[in-house]
Amino acid sequence: MMHHPGFPVAALAAQEDLSMFGRDPWWLVVIKAVFCFAFLMLTVLFSIVWERKVVAWMQLRIGPNRHGPWGMLQSLADGVKLMLKEDLVVRGADKAVYILAPIVAAIPAFMAIAVIPFGPADNEISIFGHRTPMQLTDLPIGVLYILATASVGIYGIVLAGWSSGSTYPLLGGLRSCAQMISYEIAMGAAFASVFLYSGSMSTSTIVESQANKWYVLLLPVSFLIYIVTMVGETNRAPFDMPESEGDLVGGFNTEYSSIKFAMFMLAEYVNMVTVSSVAVTLFLGGWRAPWPISTFWEGANHGWWPMLWFVLKVQLLLFFFIWLRGTLPRVRYDQLMRLGWKVLIPVSMVWLLLVATVRALKNEGFDFSQIVLYVGGGAVALLLISLVVDFFRRVEPEGETDGDTSFDPMAGGFPVPPLPGQSLPPVPHRRPRRGDGELIVSGRVDTVSEGDESDGKGGDGA
Repeated sequence: MMHHPGFPVAALAAQEDLSMFGRDPWWLVVIKAVFCFAFLMLTVLFSIVWERKVVAWMQLRIGPNRHGPWGMLQSLADGVKLMLKEDLVVRGADKAVYILAPIVAAIPAFMAIAVIPFGPADNEISIFGHRTPMQLTDLPIGVLYILATASVGIYGIVLAGWSSGSTYPLLGGLRSCAQMISYEIAMGAAFASVFLYSGSMSTSTIVESQANKWYVLLLPVSFLIYIVTMVGETNRAPFDMPESEGDLVGGFNTEYSSIKFAMFMLAEYVNMVTVSSVAVTLFLGGWRAPWPISTFWEGANHGWWPMLWFVLKVQLLLFFFIWLRGTLPRVRYDQLMRLGWKVLIPVSMVWLLLVATVRALKNEGFDFSQIVLYVGGGAVALLLISLVVDFFRRVEPEGETDGDTSFDPMAGGFPVPPLPGQSLPPVPHRRPRRGDGELIVSGRVDTVSEGDESDGKGGDGA
């Protein structure tokens, strides 16, 4: 292969070899597909109990302790209870879309696990005498396939809110749609940095390219951006806007019950497992053993052991989800969207430009000190330019004022928060009720005692 000046060196070092996929007989494909489905279902059942146990421990409560040993069968009991509940269909709902929406939300959540590697592709395991990789399949654009399936799941949520025929589910569905689309933009930019370093969009190739150093160390900003976006993508606390009980009753699933409601909850937890698996694959070395173990144990990344390291990493990220829910309060919707559009997307774009510059300089043969000099000089120049621009923007000519920056928050018929530079009008004082012993004198509230009142009346009489 000829070396093109603009072609990443990493792509030459880690060429995609997907020839081991697509050779399995149909029955082995079915077994691997059932295993992926069972892995997600068992992880969800465990995660629900684990979440309730951990949050109870954080809040000094007992948590579930009735069903099964240590309450470990609580989530299974909840699933059986939901399936046996009465299944209602709202009279004003669009029945076809109303019934299909939970299915559209749940099925794409299961599809993304198909390209996640549980072990090395070249270290094939034996199942009934057939050698096969520890991965259902892989694609040259495997990560884009994950993004596509996650995007399709948004349709189930927004259609559930629309088809219910009610105002509050519609608002919850629109909130969730706007939130998930907004955070997918920053997530895609974080993925692009990984593509630049690995030279591939194949999940197995990305894991192979992390043999020497995990991308969480090479691309820490991309990892942090993805961690925030995966919480927003799954509608989990503190970004669980669609389930804001105070103003939307319950969100897009308000009018659902029984098994259809359970499918929405199942889709949420499966999405948690999926985004955690993607984080492990792209940034945490995938199925590779952690650093202390991989140095003194040569067989740590062979056989069935890689699956153990993968599952442990996924469980650590699931614990991170639970930790956030038990720690942080829910943010406002305007704060959520401001974080996505004004912080995460600009930071991810600037970081992507920086990573692309470093990769281009490496491909041109510059050493590390020269790259640091050029990149650092460019960053300092941008900071100086932004400082000068900000200084001149703040200087205003004398005698000029911005005028009245107050606005009416109810002008559009519903309350809206103030924009930067605007201020809320002063809140009027509450008019006291009769008998409170308060008098309004020249626009302010004065309190007088009964004795003073009687003295005043006596003086007037005199």
